Amino acid sequence: MTVGLAAVVMITKVGDAAVSGVSLVDSLNVLIISILSALCTGGAVVCAQYIGRQEVECARTSARQLVYISLLFSVAVGAVLLCAPRFFIHLIFGTLDETVAESARIYLLFSAISFPFLALYNACAALFRAMGNSRISLYVSLVMNIVNISINALLIYGLKIGVLGAGIATATARAVAAVLMLLLIRSKSNPIYVRHLLPIRFEKNMVQSILSIGIPNGLENGMFNFGKLLVQTLVAWLGTSAIAANAIIGSIFNIAVVPGMGMSLAVLTVVGQCIGAGDYQQAISYTKKLMVITYLTMMAVNIPIFIFSGPIVRWFSLSPDAEAITLRVLPVIAVSCCIIWPYSFAFPNALRAAGDARFTMVVSTCSMWAVRFGLSYLLIKQFHFGLEGVWYSMIVDWIVRCVFFFFRYRGERWKTKTVLR
Repeated sequence: MTVGLAAVVMITKVGDAAVSGVSLVDSLNVLIISILSALCTGGAVVCAQYIGRQEVECARTSARQLVYISLLFSVAVGAVLLCAPRFFIHLIFGTLDETVAESARIYLLFSAISFPFLALYNACAALFRAMGNSRISLYVSLVMNIVNISINALLIYGLKIGVLGAGIATATARAVAAVLMLLLIRSKSNPIYVRHLLPIRFEKNMVQSILSIGIPNGLENGMFNFGKLLVQTLVAWLGTSAIAANAIIGSIFNIAVVPGMGMSLAVLTVVGQCIGAGDYQQAISYTKKLMVITYLTMMAVNIPIFIFSGPIVRWFSLSPDAEAITLRVLPVIAVSCCIIWPYSFAFPNALRAAGDARFTMVVSTCSMWAVRFGLSYLLIKQFHFGLEGVWYSMIVDWIVRCVFFFFRYRGERWKTKTVLR
């Protein structure tokens, strides 16, 4: 996530049009990342449950299947986008200022090239997390961001090639991360290792197990982020200042939810291993403990954002209009992240780890379209709320999700789901 954030932050020196173009494509990148992460979630749940069952060889076989599935999806999507980048930019975001559209086209080309690398990184990171070793993905992501920021600084500030430099830096950083992950996952010191990817052999039962979690979760994330893309079209209608303000709010928001996202993955791994071992009581106990930690870590990040929102926003060198909009929205988002976000996003991973991915998909998709997009449309088009309407609609969407997930967990149906075949 920080790779995209760095591109947005460092490109602010070039101007609002460049920021707008990169941020629009970055919202598409988030969509692809979310779908890849969803597929990898399926693989992580399957591997975690096999580890809980003490069936390590099956976990290794399922790991190879996850790599195949992730690569196949990423290559297909990247190839389609490379064929007609300008067409897809106008299809998704509608009519844009020509300078914004050209910035978006350049950044999209390099983003599409990076998708297979991103897939390999995400697949391997999910496998390390399933083993309980999240330090590897931390170290590799640090290297990736050092590479990204260094090349960005050289190409944007040194050679002054703007958006082209941001695109090259993004693709290069993701390629470096993918190579490192592939080298590390080969080590036989790992409980789950991947050494022989060729010849490609798909194992039907394992692919079905992965996809039984990955497809509903992928559809959920895909529809969720596609809805966010459509909301971006509403934002684009508000003008360049609103697009730039939305980009900065989104970038800060991505940092604000990092602790919760990390704990979400912990919930998935820990609860998945408990379910694999058939211990539902322990799964419930760990879910409660992990949710407490999630709330504490989210507060640790978002309370400072709330207190220092002014200095944080002024650091981005926005135009006065964009800065004013950002300062109105950011404190509200910080408070909502502390109170509502954990139950809306981290908590349902306990249901997914048990195999109840279809329910979370239906709730999240319906809430996204009916509440977030529908309410955003009304507030912007009918009541002229401006950019604030988009973010306030998002908070209402979170509340709706919380209610459904709470009552599902209170029931017993999630305990009847099966993943391994």
